[in-house]
Amino acid sequence: MKSDYLIQRKKIGEILVSESRISPHRLTEVLGLQKETAKPLGQILIDEGILTEDELTCLLGEQLGIPHLWLRKGLVDPRIVHILPKEKALRFQVIPMFVVNNVVTLATTDPNAIFVFDEVANITGMRVQPVLCRAVDIIEAINECYQEEMSIDDVMKSLEDSEIEVIQGQAEAEISELSERADESPVIHLSNMILIKAIRDGASDIHIEPQTGKFQVRIRIDGLLYELMSHRIEMHPPVVSRLKVLANLDISERRIPQDGRIQVQIDGRKVDLRFSSMPGIHGEKVVLRILDRNQAILDINKLGFNPQVLERFKTVLRSSYGLILVCGPTGSGKTTTLYAAISMLSSSEKNIITIEDPVEYQLEHINQNQVIDGIGLTFAKVLKHALRQDPDIILVGEIRDRETAEIAIQASLTGHLVLSTLHTNDSVSAVTRLLEMGAESYLISASLLAVLAQRLLRTICPQCRTTHYAAKAVLQELGIDQDKKIRLSRGKGCSACYDSGFKGRSGIHELLEMDEELRSIILDDPTIDALQRYLCENKFEGLKALGFEKVLQGVTTIEEARRVISTSSR
Repeated sequence: MKSDYLIQRKKIGEILVSESRISPHRLTEVLGLQKETAKPLGQILIDEGILTEDELTCLLGEQLGIPHLWLRKGLVDPRIVHILPKEKALRFQVIPMFVVNNVVTLATTDPNAIFVFDEVANITGMRVQPVLCRAVDIIEAINECYQEEMSIDDVMKSLEDSEIEVIQGQAEAEISELSERADESPVIHLSNMILIKAIRDGASDIHIEPQTGKFQVRIRIDGLLYELMSHRIEMHPPVVSRLKVLANLDISERRIPQDGRIQVQIDGRKVDLRFSSMPGIHGEKVVLRILDRNQAILDINKLGFNPQVLERFKTVLRSSYGLILVCGPTGSGKTTTLYAAISMLSSSEKNIITIEDPVEYQLEHINQNQVIDGIGLTFAKVLKHALRQDPDIILVGEIRDRETAEIAIQASLTGHLVLSTLHTNDSVSAVTRLLEMGAESYLISASLLAVLAQRLLRTICPQCRTTHYAAKAVLQELGIDQDKKIRLSRGKGCSACYDSGFKGRSGIHELLEMDEELRSIILDDPTIDALQRYLCENKFEGLKALGFEKVLQGVTTIEEARRVISTSSR
């Protein structure tokens, strides 16, 4: 059987000139280079910086009348890939995507490979509809979708030049032994692949989850989970055991949760991994928190602050004593903000002590201490001892109870600058939370300098950014005249951003500073409504307004702003 593929050829040069991407004179020069070097025209266009590899792929699709797309997750039906043997798929760099009415849609890197399409048609007994995709995406799809019959060595082919070395978490002899067996163990290959891929993609967490008949691996990027791969369930226990060995944990214990730490070196940099296991009905679920100092932003100027809010926050941080709180839900970047703050304040003239659970990033010239509840080293107890260490600045990872709150407040009233966090949705809720914990209102009024509430907004991917005119309903929501024409930005979705349209995150921060009026209100044990009235009367700029400001600046989308600030009242 022959494929139905027909070439509908246009000249690449004509397309480039018609789209004003190259001048006729420059095209003549490029064609002259092609004659001199005998290189393919596409390669010359890339070498000369006229096109990127991705742009050339799109252009070839346009030239030949073949659809072009990003081969993202969900587009390949894993149930039908086996109509073409894996060896053929690898050799031809193609993969069947889906079948409709006896027509197989085939992802390919070479639109001119007619003989490949004919052979696929003969093997499958179906007609072939080619679709143009990037080679790296096709190889990745082959590795994922042919899992039942592939070896781990095949999975690692795309990462064959990568190296991952365990630095900390086990004895030196054990490290050497594992290195010697690395070439023999598919479990080590698979474990390494998961770590390398997640770290390189900028993930913050890896979830290894057993299910019926398989286990899946998901990674959290910019606050959302994406599926990385799935594998047969028989590989799950050895992968978990491998990670426990690296974390120096008991591999025979599967009935109770375990926690540990691993430090690895990848691409020449050190990365810390926090290991946590939890027994479930299908086996142990493992979560690895990735603490990559290279990915962490410890410069307070790069956290996405509104310029006016940033200057006010810096002024508060330079205070000699008092209590500063950073608030927000889990995953809103509170710890990063505190690290950036003490990095700004760090100097040889100041003794800075931190009390954390756990210590996430190791900072130079900072005295960092780990809370260990199991042996009685609670936040309150470590804080008591820290006050005997002649500190200038104390960072308390989180205020969780009345005792910690009272000691932190007393420390801030006796000449120390204390920074800490609370889990509240907005800044004024921090005051009522302290009151609920049992802290005295007059002590809160006297000690509290400011409360910073924050969220993290996903930012639009620069690779697939596009613009559109805002609808009238959106303009009304943003508080803009509906007769105006305002262009907003969004991402179309591409392989660089897992087809989400977003890459990276930026913070929004509302800063509530104490003044005489607010201190008087706090002295009367106020309700949240009384505090909200104060904010309205003083035209306080909250998270909602700051989020919409980012939308108008083209940093994020209105949908993302709605999602993130839905828990905020302002």
